[in-house]
Amino acid sequence: MSFDLCSIKMAEQPFFIESIGTRIYSIEELCWFLHHNLCLIDESITSPALVEWIRDELGLKSLARKLSDALERPDRDVSYFVLPIFQEISYLRPGESRQVRDELTRSQVRPQEERTKTRGDYLLRGGRYQAACTLYRGILDNRSAGKLSAPFYASVWNNLGCALARQYRFREAAEAFLNGWRMFQSRELMRKYVSTLPLFLSDEEYRKKLEEFGADSVLTGKIQEYNAAAALKAADKTASRSQTDMDSTTVLEELKEEYRRGAFG
Repeated sequence: MSFDLCSIKMAEQPFFIESIGTRIYSIEELCWFLHHNLCLIDESITSPALVEWIRDELGLKSLARKLSDALERPDRDVSYFVLPIFQEISYLRPGESRQVRDELTRSQVRPQEERTKTRGDYLLRGGRYQAACTLYRGILDNRSAGKLSAPFYASVWNNLGCALARQYRFREAAEAFLNGWRMFQSRELMRKYVSTLPLFLSDEEYRKKLEEFGADSVLTGKIQEYNAAAALKAADKTASRSQTDMDSTTVLEELKEEYRRGAFG
């Protein structure tokens, strides 16, 4: 992210938010990021490292002192850390401070697994698939019975499958979708599982797997129609772009990418 106009100097060295792999260069960028990603705020942001960066790179010594004091609060209320950053450049409109405080409060009381999934989803949307997989697997490897609902863990399996599919790791993706379906039998998880199988199985193996799975023939037929339409759409979109000087290998990769986007989000 970047801004053309900054009221305060740009940092020579950016602040790196390790948990999501984002670099910040100015107070304006920091405010924009925080305002649009309140649910991602964790100890990697509300940290002495950010305080030092604001003091040393941006020269905002008064703000740094406020943030340092906020870190010493026994209640660890992050709003006392975040709101002064917005106030430094009057970033929020009148009345927004209360909304931000309320959202921060709701975010901080959410279970850690939900907050970790939110970070994984952010990485998935940003194309950092392997990093997203690491977070999703961490949630699934440490889950305990009764802690969170089956639909939540099924959604983690779903997103893990999507991240794997976007890396062409189709066999692993299929297993993720199947694990999610076993936890919460949604049609969307079945669609993605059935859609993934032909990408690494022969026609005979595919039919055998459907029989073993006991897939409903009517639903399977609809899924195949959906995939055919997605493939056609991908082909049409790629064909319109291939009028340039792209070689056949590039066109094939474009086709694969368009199909993955359509089938796996």
